[in-house]
Amino acid sequence: MTDPELLRDPFGGYGRLREQGPVVGGRFVDGTPVWFVTRYDDVRAALRDSRLVNTPSNVPGEKGADPREGMMELLQVPEHLRGYLLGSILDSDPPDHPRLRRLVTRAFTARRILDLRPRIERIADRLLAELPHREEDGAVDLLEHFAYPLSITVICELVGIPADDLDRWREWGGDLVSMRPERLRHSFPVMIDYCHELIERRRAALKDDLLSELIRAQDDDGGRLGDTEMVTMILTLVLAGHETSAHLIGNGTAALLTHPDQLELLRKDPALLPRAVHELMRWCGSVHVARLRYATEDLELAGTPIARGDAIQLVLVSANFDPRHYTDPDRLDITRHQEGQAENHVGFGHGIHYCLGATLARQEGEAAFAALLEHYPGMALADDDAELDRARLPGSWRLNSLRLRLRP
Repeated sequence: MTDPELLRDPFGGYGRLREQGPVVGGRFVDGTPVWFVTRYDDVRAALRDSRLVNTPSNVPGEKGADPREGMMELLQVPEHLRGYLLGSILDSDPPDHPRLRRLVTRAFTARRILDLRPRIERIADRLLAELPHREEDGAVDLLEHFAYPLSITVICELVGIPADDLDRWREWGGDLVSMRPERLRHSFPVMIDYCHELIERRRAALKDDLLSELIRAQDDDGGRLGDTEMVTMILTLVLAGHETSAHLIGNGTAALLTHPDQLELLRKDPALLPRAVHELMRWCGSVHVARLRYATEDLELAGTPIARGDAIQLVLVSANFDPRHYTDPDRLDITRHQEGQAENHVGFGHGIHYCLGATLARQEGEAAFAALLEHYPGMALADDDAELDRARLPGSWRLNSLRLRLRP
């Protein structure tokens, strides 16, 4: 997964794996063996297969070292803090997973997210009005001055992070996704301490935010949601939530500007926005692989024998471009996903681990693209598409910056 050519062109690389076979042997980031599952139907089936678990210790008879510890060693995460990364809802299995999801869903309701739309639009309008003051050499970085500030402000307000601390959270998020030990080993302990202190402050003065709802749920649930689990939940919601939303906006804007026919469709018919966001999640979503799964028994995936304990990497990007499922999958088509039909991609995952923040991400995407088109209908890339500054991170597709010219 760290092969330079695969990092440069994950669409082509994982696409070649998909055509090589539905299940292909390879190596994870730390070099350990892994099975890549590459095709749409097989990825969807595996995402809801109860024989595959996210926590390796839940494999019957598995008494060896947690293979994820290798990543913790590489990242130089202190041993006493590793549980905050390895014990999140993203890595949990039943019965813990439904318990955690039920508690957070109580605070993260669809109605609450829908009610945020006017606030998201106001934040977007304010940030876009300030963009001309951010220009350097006739261009402005949309990620730096719009996508990131929008996403971190929305999720932190929802969770209950004080506005004065937004910059700290954005910096911590960058440290975490950088996968650079020299950054993470300093910021991660500070992040954990901050969350514990915030929980204690909020417990003493509950508010109308998600953190307060989690504290109430903890009390109602007899304390089964521990403080460590609550800290991990805050980290997951804030860091995973704002990163993926910011890069949906960044990747999506770049995609639309390099496909003027699709951009023109959207300009002429803004009602296409919900369908466009789904297509952008399929075509240029920032998350290319799901969390590792582990086989709890000897089994077969798409005709390939898998041994108990084997690691399985479900490749979302190759599934989302599978010609067996999509007509002309390489073509960006914002009319592809029909209104009122079930979600026709795996950009948000599937099954019990379907993205908790999918509704929020769609809301932010729709509001962001609508506001961009309204404020700057003549915007254009300041750099050639081939020269865009992209991060080389395994399993990810994200820009380091996105320079735009706001007017023709």
